[in-house]
Amino acid sequence: MKYFNLHTHIFTNQPDIVELVNQYPQEFDASIAFYSIGIHPWFMVTERLNSDLAIIESKLQEPNCLAVGECGLDKRIEIPLDLQQNVFEKQLLLAEKYQKPVVIHCVAAFQELIAIKKKLNLSVPLLIHGFSKNEQVAKQLLDNGFYISFGKYLLQKPELESVFKNMPNDRFFLETDTVKEGIHEVYALAAKYKGISVEEIQEIVNSNFNTIFNK
Repeated sequence: MKYFNLHTHIFTNQPDIVELVNQYPQEFDASIAFYSIGIHPWFMVTERLNSDLAIIESKLQEPNCLAVGECGLDKRIEIPLDLQQNVFEKQLLLAEKYQKPVVIHCVAAFQELIAIKKKLNLSVPLLIHGFSKNEQVAKQLLDNGFYISFGKYLLQKPELESVFKNMPNDRFFLETDTVKEGIHEVYALAAKYKGISVEEIQEIVNSNFNTIFNK
């Protein structure tokens, strides 16, 4: 059974891993098997937002493009939140138009994120990548229909054990993002925290992958 990596910036092309590789509109690599594409709030260039959005829309019509993202909101950067929100909403509407899940970067803006989901009345799956918060935030996201992906912080923050242990099996994913550790290590720790085998974790994530990405 294969490992599914929901979000990575490093394409390893290993036979036992299905990787959803993060791509940016201006740095596109056509050799990557499966990818998401989006405008990250850190890397917005006002002068090319329209052309970036046009590239994203064209790629969303390709079979290898599985999701929009990563995109989202980040209150800890200098780019104005209203601009971030505008660009994020445009990408969410593209995701809705082409019925693609969304991989979301969210820093200190979970209330805004939930409000946007309600405002736009979105039907596509929304996946919070790189989760690092407490059980209260996790519950709020789950109650509002979000999926949660764990990776870097699961490896780095032991206090996430209880958060992950209490995650419903049909609502989580695993990822590596930019860490040097491989997806095998993330799955091993996830299995340890859940008290089950790596194979069982693989079965859970594969089931979630099939549900969300229609594969």
